[in-house]
Amino acid sequence: MAINVSKKGHLKQHGRNFFFIAMVALLVLSVGPTFSNGAEQGAKPYLTAPASFTELVKRVGPEVVNISTTKVIKRGPMMRHFGNEGPWRDFFGDDFFERFFGQIPRERKQRSLGSGVIIDPQKGYILTNYHVIAGADEITVRLDDGKEYSAEVVGRDPKTDLALIKTKNALDVDAGAPLGDSDKVEIGEWVMAIGNPFGLERTVTVGILSAKGRVIGAGPYDDFLQTDAAINPGNSGGPLFNMQGEVIGINTAIVATGQGIGFAIPINMAKDLLPQLEKGKVTRGWLGVSIQEVTEEIAKSFKLKDAKGALVAEVMEDTPAEKGGLERGDIIISFDGKEVETPNELQRIVAGTPPDKKVKVKVIRNGKAETLTVKVGTMPAEEITEEEKGITTDLGLTVQTLTPDLAEQFNWSRDEKGVLITGVDPSGAGAEAGLRRGDLIKEIDRQEVETTEDYKRIIGKTKKGESVLFLIKRGTRTFYTTLTPEPE
Repeated sequence: MAINVSKKGHLKQHGRNFFFIAMVALLVLSVGPTFSNGAEQGAKPYLTAPASFTELVKRVGPEVVNISTTKVIKRGPMMRHFGNEGPWRDFFGDDFFERFFGQIPRERKQRSLGSGVIIDPQKGYILTNYHVIAGADEITVRLDDGKEYSAEVVGRDPKTDLALIKTKNALDVDAGAPLGDSDKVEIGEWVMAIGNPFGLERTVTVGILSAKGRVIGAGPYDDFLQTDAAINPGNSGGPLFNMQGEVIGINTAIVATGQGIGFAIPINMAKDLLPQLEKGKVTRGWLGVSIQEVTEEIAKSFKLKDAKGALVAEVMEDTPAEKGGLERGDIIISFDGKEVETPNELQRIVAGTPPDKKVKVKVIRNGKAETLTVKVGTMPAEEITEEEKGITTDLGLTVQTLTPDLAEQFNWSRDEKGVLITGVDPSGAGAEAGLRRGDLIKEIDRQEVETTEDYKRIIGKTKKGESVLFLIKRGTRTFYTTLTPEPE
């Protein structure tokens, strides 16, 4: 009997324990979502992903546009089998010979696609990438509902790859996209990209913000946001949204060999430039110094506690830096009240400072801190060189000298040398030989080529109709091929 009583008491005790555990579990379940949303007292709310992105897409989708551009490529008339003039031309007409004898047209239209985001529908303003509209003769904008508008470029800035375009009529949408604060976004936040990858309109991808302040060699003012939200060709110029539907970046680049690695220009950089883009021209501040990174070894040599700042390697004559008292060997640690930890940071800060503004520059000189006053100058205008824009030849190839930036973009080693093929005319000799965009020309007629000047010099000596021997590098292999310039 005692045993039975004992058993009953034991069971009764288990019942109490089970009831207590169940209540705790119920309490935990009831407060679980509260914790996930950061409702814990004193905690910062987490920006969690919604159960569905449907409502967010519906809200911000109309703010994203498809941008298609047309560029007219002009070429001299050439006939593969006949001369250009004669009574047969008047009799048969151009179309007959173009269809049956392969005449290369005097001009052709090159088309490309990209994306953009509406920031002011009344003015017709759309923010996009510079490379989306670069060299375009015609720009067409298509809205979410299919309506199309002609557009023109208002302002462009190749150095940051940003451009502002304007439709000729007001855009039929309720409002432009709200621009957020890219300085406040945090790594791990949910983000959403909308664009037109590979011409597939209205593609939505989501992911997280993977990193900030990325320098990828795209330009002097690199400060990219990195995300694993899928970004592909055609997404360029499209917006990167946070979960509040604010634009925090302009999608611009991918790593061709990687997955889940995309880059966006921080929207704060675009906001700083917008007033100047509206005026059609971007003017930057300028010091007139050459700077370099402060490595651990350099920091020890200069007896610094930390390896940070921008080391002045050279001060150019008659520049704001020289007039303001900067000297070689100075380490700039603060500019206009902003801390400087890397040369890239200093470049961005100086460039964003209005010309003629007097600023305080804090430097470490001979182990001691000094503060100088410098009047910021205007960055000299830079001409786009032939090396940068590339050259097009009768072989149907557009080529550029391989720079470290281009090498990284086209997945070559930064130490690689040669002339890069950046465009192939489908009707040209290069296409017939099977050459591709991204191929590297190492030799022409057994002569090394490292620049477009080498390319022009050697090609210029060849005779029309004679084959030219090319050594091409593609990936890890090299091969020879011959190209024959069309006779005139």
